[in-house]
Amino acid sequence: MSIFASIFCPKIRHTRLTENMEIKDKVFEKFIEGNDIAKRIKAIAKSINMDYNGKSPLFIAILNGSFMFAADLMKEVDISATISFVKVASYNDMESSGNVKQLIGLAEPIFQKDVIIIEDIVDTGRTIKKILNEFTSLGAKSVEVASLLRKPLASSADVNIKYLGFDIPDKFVVGYGLDYDSLGRNLKDIYQLKV
Repeated sequence: MSIFASIFCPKIRHTRLTENMEIKDKVFEKFIEGNDIAKRIKAIAKSINMDYNGKSPLFIAILNGSFMFAADLMKEVDISATISFVKVASYNDMESSGNVKQLIGLAEPIFQKDVIIIEDIVDTGRTIKKILNEFTSLGAKSVEVASLLRKPLASSADVNIKYLGFDIPDKFVVGYGLDYDSLGRNLKDIYQLKV
């Protein structure tokens, strides 16, 4: 290994025999297979196609974590639709900070539009609640949420997730767009922190 590789390449190691993934100082175990994710996305898209038949919704994906979910979902949506991307940060290291920062990048007018927010994970529910309130105040005709994952604490935020992939326990997850310290987004499966 060259000196550049040892300095500039972060540590990610996948052990196929144990289905574990080591990222930096943490070990994660396989939690949701890529094939199961694909099946759920097809089911979500089918519901959206039925619910928005004859309409043209605007999908708004929350970056960075939702980019894989958004891409795969849009491949399965067969109605007339557009997509835009915004960014909001509320994570520090491995926990939601609860401090929702300003929404960045909303270039599309949403007045009188049917909006579907695409989120990777609803953890505490604070971020998605702020986004829902902001979009409603901007005059969206309707606003719904499609989230790949939801943790138990999100139910206390009183947020309706109409299109949900999986309810998961309150463990940190990585892969399929989700990261640990900016690493692991490219994994096709979802891994959870091994205790």
